[in-house]
Amino acid sequence: MGKEINKTVFVGVSGGVDSSVAAALLKDQGYNVVGVFIRTWSPDFIKCTWKNERRDAMRVCAHLDIPFLECDAEVAYKKGVADYMIEEYKKGNTPNPDVMCNRMVKFGVFWQFAKSHGADFIATGHYTICKKEKLFFMKQGVDSSKDQSYFLWTLTQDDLAHTLFPVGHLEKTEVRKLAEKYKLGTAVKKDSQGVCFLGPLDMKDFLKHYIEIKKGDVVDENGKIIGSHDGAIFFTLGERHGFNIFKNEDNSKPLYVVSKNIITNTIVVSSQLNILPTPGVRRNLAICNNINWIGNTPEKDKKYKAQIRYHGELLECKVVVTGETHVEVIFDKDVLVDKGQSIVVYDGDICLGGMVVA
Repeated sequence: MGKEINKTVFVGVSGGVDSSVAAALLKDQGYNVVGVFIRTWSPDFIKCTWKNERRDAMRVCAHLDIPFLECDAEVAYKKGVADYMIEEYKKGNTPNPDVMCNRMVKFGVFWQFAKSHGADFIATGHYTICKKEKLFFMKQGVDSSKDQSYFLWTLTQDDLAHTLFPVGHLEKTEVRKLAEKYKLGTAVKKDSQGVCFLGPLDMKDFLKHYIEIKKGDVVDENGKIIGSHDGAIFFTLGERHGFNIFKNEDNSKPLYVVSKNIITNTIVVSSQLNILPTPGVRRNLAICNNINWIGNTPEKDKKYKAQIRYHGELLECKVVVTGETHVEVIFDKDVLVDKGQSIVVYDGDICLGGMVVA
């Protein structure tokens, strides 16, 4: 990549190693780099860490001799991510807060902030790759263990036209080595975990601050009551934790949530994930809405692969576009996918886009 003198890029510096190296690389490439710490909302019952992260981000910017700014995204995060997540769970759905965080905050409020301050581009430390031919397209990051394209399926051609992903072509070990080369204090800092900006948290414990606990029954595939739980809305299909079992004939096998009923407040568990097809419902079919194709739409009858959860198995499938607002994903095998989950479609290593299970 040639020198991009006189082009200004605002880098979202989180206080972590990935965004720190992203800023350093872009400065080396000749960009006018500005580091921006994005401040979001956090509830009172979660230990505050954002001040420490901001301090680390400021130190990185000072070390690289680049300006440091702060973007206030508290309202956007509270409404667009936290409130959205809570309301979706109340409906019995399983939303993905990281997808919404990227859409509403990192590629929403942050870009508007950057543009209003004269930026040509924004950049993040996401492990994904953006290329342009006739259209922009997004590829999986080189490091498959860190690839984050799953969380970025809502991006559009306009988003990609002003976004840079400086570390997507690198392995994580290479990023660490570059951090050492640039003498960044974040070189040995552990990767952040958990929900975007909120960090590691127990989702059920978080939700219980906003959703009333309602005791219900756990039943087996024969309808026999074998346990209890604190509310069907807290569970996602495929989970095997968070409920109490007091009658289980075979304790050696884990039990998975294979069905849930929000109205009766019951969950059905089984040691086999695919034994309970709902009458009239195909387990290999997911009907979806809230669709976004990053570039081209899928071709009819062509085989693709799809992920139904971050770092989940890439599942063979066909994608049938039934209209502007609905898509059918037909998998080669039965899957257990819940309403509200994101399904992301890939053509080889290219992320075509994604959708939400209706």
